[in-house]
Amino acid sequence: MRHYPLSPELAAFVERTLSFSSADSSFKGLRDNYSRMCRAFAPPRPDGLRVSDFSLAGVPARAYCPTRPMPADGWPCLLYLHGGGWVVGDLDSHDFITAYLAAQLQVLVIAVDYRLAPEQPFPAAFDDCLAAWRALQAGASPFALDKRRQLVIGDSAGGNLAAALCLALRDAGEPPPAAQALLYPGLGGSADLPSRRQCSDAPLLGSSDLDSYHALYLPGPEQRSPYARPLLADDFAGLPPAFIALAQFDPLRDDGELYHQRLLAAGGDSRLYPGLGLVHGCLRARGLAPEVDALYEALLDYLRACLTNL
Repeated sequence: MRHYPLSPELAAFVERTLSFSSADSSFKGLRDNYSRMCRAFAPPRPDGLRVSDFSLAGVPARAYCPTRPMPADGWPCLLYLHGGGWVVGDLDSHDFITAYLAAQLQVLVIAVDYRLAPEQPFPAAFDDCLAAWRALQAGASPFALDKRRQLVIGDSAGGNLAAALCLALRDAGEPPPAAQALLYPGLGGSADLPSRRQCSDAPLLGSSDLDSYHALYLPGPEQRSPYARPLLADDFAGLPPAFIALAQFDPLRDDGELYHQRLLAAGGDSRLYPGLGLVHGCLRARGLAPEVDALYEALLDYLRACLTNL
């Protein structure tokens, strides 16, 4: 493995994350081990939230609603789509960020527990996220929502699903989210992108890991749907404003960079956060590494500006 110049704090986070290993290579073993790692990094939930599980169009979901009175126009809402290579992750694995966003922004956050590969490959996860969004728009939730202030956010595979959701709504002529926030997203870039080679053995996600996840989510002949691989879209016009956070030491780095450039070339609005010194999966290191805290500050600033200016 080549040397990646991480800060001591982030290097310690990577080492601790890698300490969670299991001899059980089954998908159940993989998921159980991932859940064990997630629990080890999970901080206590912030006060001032009502947390409830429900379903949207048959898709399990979890709501984080501030205990303050509902705004007159209804709740601003973030739909959160979790990462995990489309193979691991659930409502608990990303509670650390969904609860935090709800408390910091004082908005409703709804997390989606979409179906996982390989048992349910593409388009199952995409279909679930789209169905959940449409159910929210149809009023099929226990919450009154502010129609102008609804955003979608996702990390890694969740960033893929968030971008695909925006493309699908644009293509269907339906109102899109007010903004899309994509955190080190995997957007289906080609295998010869420079970051694939430069970060082939990067901490926490290498190029071979990426290939394995793709093979599980997109089995069979090469998938050419932009809803599976958003960078394959022919047209990037008419998409919501974007905040795209990269991780410097990540084989997916160039996916986010390319998506940013294509949004700008199509006349869209996109803000790129370069993520210097970061690795894939670093969101879990909030409070442990200053460069990760800086990413959160930039994300919160962007989301606050979106919610305020709409």
